[in-house]
Amino acid sequence: MKRLLLHAVAESEIARAFDWYTRERRALGAKFLGAVIATLDRIADRPKSFPVIHRDLRRAQLPRPFSYVLMFRLGEDTVTVVACVHARQDPRSWQLREPIPAAAP
Repeated sequence: MKRLLLHAVAESEIARAFDWYTRERRALGAKFLGAVIATLDRIADRPKSFPVIHRDLRRAQLPRPFSYVLMFRLGEDTVTVVACVHARQDPRSWQLREPIPAAAP
């Protein structure tokens, strides 16, 4: 199992999505966090099982009903989650923002 790192951008995006789901229905926020944690566990366990979507960037879909994906990069001993974005979001919106550094060796 690789060591999992969460980039500050991804952490902030997860927090915003959690807040939104909590406002919609309190229990939904907790379920969202549970789905994020379960997906992070799957990523740490089998990172190469997720598709490459752009250069070295991979994508892991959260389970339903959550329409979010975690974007991550593989390092030698680490997996760095660099973003948490809505699946229906225009992919260019996160590709055009300030570059997120690759995982450190």
